[in-house]
Amino acid sequence: MLKAKPNLESRIRTLKRVWLIIYDMLRGKNNDFGWDEHRQLVFAEDAVWNSYINVRIISKTGQFKHRSFPYYDQLTAIYAKD
Repeated sequence: MLKAKPNLESRIRTLKRVWLIIYDMLRGKNNDFGWDEHRQLVFAEDAVWNSYINVRIISKTGQFKHRSFPYYDQLTAIYAKD
């Protein structure tokens, strides 16, 4: 049994959870978000961010306003459904 397996599984769950939040912002009902390919982050007007954060129960969504996520394209290829 590989000792690192629980750590790897935890990391995969974390990446998928973060990807799902960003995917929801970009592909969900609210299409006011965009993806900055160069900086690898979600962008929107401040009013859009404030509205999105206030509606969400999970307050951690605000972290993506300034946080890049370089794995988005790769994880989209893996997890997105056609």
